[in-house]
Amino acid sequence: MTDASSSPPVPVTIHRGDYRPPEWQVPDIALDFALGVERTLVSAALSVVRHADAPAPLTLRGDGLTALEVRVDGQVWNDWRMDGPDLIVDLGDRSAAVVEVDTAIDPQANTQLMGLYASNGMLCTQCEAEGFRRITFHPDRPDVLSRYKVRMAGDKAAFPILLSNGNCVASGEEGSDHWALWEDPWPKPSYLFALVAGDLVVNRDEFVTMSGRKVELGIWVREGDVDRTHHAMQALKNSMAWDERVYGREYDLDLFNIVAVSDFNMGAMENKGLNIFNTRYILADPDTATDLDYDGVEGVVAHEYFHNWSGNRVTCRDWFQLSLKEGFTVFRDQNFSADMGSPPVKRIEDVRLLRAAQFPEDAGPLAHPIRPDSYQEISNFYTATIYNKGAEIIRMMATLLGPERFRKGTDLYFDRHDGEAATCEDFVRAMEEGGGIDLTLFRRWYEQAGTPKLKLSLAEQDGAWFLDVAQTVPPTPGQPDKRPAMMPLRVAAFAMDGDARLPDTLVTLTGATQRIALGQFAARPALSVNRGFSAPVIIDFERAPGELAWLAAHDDDPFARYEALQQLMLDTLVAAVSGEQVDHRAVIDAVGLTLRGRAADPAFVAEAVLLPSEAFIGDQMVTVDPDAIRRERLALQAAIGGALESEWRAILGEVAPPAAILSRKAKGGRRLRGVALAYLAATGIADVPALAFGIFSGADGMTERQAALATLAHGDSDERVAALDIFYQRYRDNPLVLDKWFQVQAWSMRSDTVDAVKELAGHPDFTLGNPNRVRSLYGALTGNQAAFHQADGAGYRLIADLVIALDPKNPQTSARMIPPLGRWKRFDEARAAMMRAELERILARPGLSRDVTEQASKSLLG
Repeated sequence: MTDASSSPPVPVTIHRGDYRPPEWQVPDIALDFALGVERTLVSAALSVVRHADAPAPLTLRGDGLTALEVRVDGQVWNDWRMDGPDLIVDLGDRSAAVVEVDTAIDPQANTQLMGLYASNGMLCTQCEAEGFRRITFHPDRPDVLSRYKVRMAGDKAAFPILLSNGNCVASGEEGSDHWALWEDPWPKPSYLFALVAGDLVVNRDEFVTMSGRKVELGIWVREGDVDRTHHAMQALKNSMAWDERVYGREYDLDLFNIVAVSDFNMGAMENKGLNIFNTRYILADPDTATDLDYDGVEGVVAHEYFHNWSGNRVTCRDWFQLSLKEGFTVFRDQNFSADMGSPPVKRIEDVRLLRAAQFPEDAGPLAHPIRPDSYQEISNFYTATIYNKGAEIIRMMATLLGPERFRKGTDLYFDRHDGEAATCEDFVRAMEEGGGIDLTLFRRWYEQAGTPKLKLSLAEQDGAWFLDVAQTVPPTPGQPDKRPAMMPLRVAAFAMDGDARLPDTLVTLTGATQRIALGQFAARPALSVNRGFSAPVIIDFERAPGELAWLAAHDDDPFARYEALQQLMLDTLVAAVSGEQVDHRAVIDAVGLTLRGRAADPAFVAEAVLLPSEAFIGDQMVTVDPDAIRRERLALQAAIGGALESEWRAILGEVAPPAAILSRKAKGGRRLRGVALAYLAATGIADVPALAFGIFSGADGMTERQAALATLAHGDSDERVAALDIFYQRYRDNPLVLDKWFQVQAWSMRSDTVDAVKELAGHPDFTLGNPNRVRSLYGALTGNQAAFHQADGAGYRLIADLVIALDPKNPQTSARMIPPLGRWKRFDEARAAMMRAELERILARPGLSRDVTEQASKSLLG
C-alpha cells in the first residue's frame, strides 16, 4: 500500500476532442474592486444567458477563492455549492439572470504572479491563460466573450493611477480614496482582462489612424524610468502604421496604454487597450540596453499591438487553438522587424532561435503539434512549437499563396471572424477561400509533431540534372507513424565553373518523394536549397568537395550564403568531435572571404561568421559529448582567431559607432566588433584581456560594454575580476542590468561555473521572487551546455533543487526549468542516469503543482 498523502495528485488530462460549446454565455460583466495590497474585495456581476438546450447549473471556475456572498437578480441566493475550487450555482429554469459573487483576495500573497498580484506596492493582473479565476468566479474560457465595466476604488496616496481595459468614462474622489470607471465596448474573453493600480508616471503621445481618429498613447512606468520609454513609444507608433499599411487593420479604441512591471512571468500581455509588459521589453537607453535589447523592445511591442486583431478582435475558441493567435502574431512581428531593419539578418535570427529552441523540443519527450490534442496544464504549452513553429507554418502558407492572395485570405479571416472565438481550421479555410488553393495536405502541419527531414540526392540524365527529394517525419511521443506534409521549397542551382543556372524556383512538395528538374549543366551543379528557409525542415544532403565554400561566396540569396558557411563550419566541427582529423583551412578561408564584405553589410557578416552554438552541434550527434564539443569548438575558434588576427584587430581598430545611433549599419558594426573580440580571446594571445578591458572601460553604451564583459568572464585574468566588480557597482540599483551581471557569469566557459552559480544564488541581490532574476542565473546555466552537463551531475542537481524550491511559489517559472533535464536520451548513460534521477527526485516531492508534474513526468519518459 502506498501512502496517498505522499504521492503527487493524478493530473487530469484535457482533450481537444472533448470540446463542447459553453452552456452559459456572459455577454456583460461588471466588476467592482475595493483595492488593497493585502486585501482586495471583488464584487462581480455576471449577466448570464443560457445556451444549453436543457437546464444546466452555472459552473464558475475558481482557484483559491471563497465566495463571501452570492446573489441572483438582486436577491441573496443560497442554492449554490462548491465543487472543489469551482462555484456551482443552480438557477433552476431561468434562461437568463444577473449572478453576483463577492470574494476577497490577497494580492501580496500571490507569488504565482497569476490573477491580481502585488509588485513593489503596485497592483497588476496577468490572466492568460487561467488567471481570471484567481480574481473572481467565472467560466474563464476563451469562447465566453463579454463587455466589461470595471469600477475600482482605493487609497489615492497608495494608488494614484487606476487603469483598466477600454476607455475611462468617469472618476471621482471619496475622502482619501478615489475611484475610476472603465468601459470596454469590445467583447473579450476573461484572459484579456487587465487592471493596474499604483504610483506611476506616463510618457504620452498620440497616433492618428488612417481614418483620421486620434488615439491617445501612454506608457506607464515608475518614477525615473520615463526617459527609457521613448524607443518603445516609437515602436508602438511604427507598429500601428505598419498594421494599417500591410494588413489594413486600424486601432479601435480612444486609448492605448502600456504598463511596465518588474515582476512578470511572461514577456508581455496583449490585454485589450492595456498591455502589461515585463520591464525588460519597455525600458531601454544606450547606457543600459544592448542593441539586441532595443530589437527585443521593438519586436515585443509590435507583437502585443498586433494581437489587437490577431488575438483580441478574433480570439481562440479554446486553448488548443493557441497557435492561431500566437503563431500568426509572431509571423506578423517578424515581418515588421524585418521591414524596420535588415530582412536577411532578421531571418537568420529567427531561424537560429527556431533551431535552438523548437527543433530540440520537436525531437524530445515534450514534442507536440502546434494544435495539441491534449494537455494537463495549459501554461506548459506556451512553447517554441506554438509560437515559433506556428509562425513558420503561417509563413509557409504566405509563401504558397503569394502576397496578394495571402492578404485576401487574412482580410477574409478578420472580416468573417471579427468578434468571434475562432479555430486554426477557420484560419486555414480562410486561406483556401481567399487564396484559391487546396490546403488539405498542408493541414498535417497542425496535426503532427516532429521536424520533417528531407533527404536529397542529385541525378543526371543526358546532361539534365534532377533533384530527388524524400520526405520523412520522425516518430514522436504518441505519434509513431507520420505522413508527408505539403510545403514550399525554394531551390536554385549554379554551375560552379560557368554561367548556367536555375534561378530561384518555388516548388510545392506534396508527397513522400518528388523529383525536381534543375535544367542542363555540363557538370554537377551547386545546389542552393531551402532558400530563405522556406520550410522548417532538416536537410540531409551530401555536398561535393568545395560546394559549400563556393555557395558561401557566390550564392545570390543572403540566407543561403549564411547557411552554406554555417554548414561548412558544422561539418568540420561534427567531424572533429567524432574523432576525425580535420583541416580548418576551408573554414578559415571562407570566413576571411566573408569578412571582405563587412563594409557593405556588417550585420550580415557578423551573423555569418559566428560559429554554430555548442547545443546546435550536439543536435547533429547521436550521443552528445559536451566536453568534446566545447574543446573542438574552441579549437576552431582559436584557429580562425589566429589565422585572421590582423582582420579582427583591424575591425576593433575602427572607430566604434556611437551607441545612440541605432541604424542597421551602426548596430551591425557593434555586433561585428563583439564577434572579433571573441575570436581574438579564443587565441589566448596575452594582450587580449587588456584589450577587452579597454573596450569595457571606454564603451559609451551597453552593447560594447556587455560584449567585453562576456569575453572577460570566460577567462581567469585580473581584468575579469575588475570588470565584474565595476559593472556590479555601477548598476547594482538597476534590476534589468543586474540581470546581465548574473547572466554573463552563468554563461561563462570557466570550469567552476556551476560552483559560481551556486554561490551567486546566495547573493544578496538574487531572489526567487523575480522571474527575470531566476532566468538570468539558472536559465542561463541550462543554456551553457558544457557547464549544465558537467560530468559529476552538479548542474542537474542545482536545477532540480531550484525546481523543488520554486514550485510552491511560482509553478510556471519552475516548470520551465525542467525541459533541459528531459533530453537525457541524447547523452551518455552516466549523464542520462543522473538526469533521470533528478526528475524522479522532483516527482517524489509531495504537493507538486500541475505545471511541474506534467513537465517532469513527460520528461522522465524521454
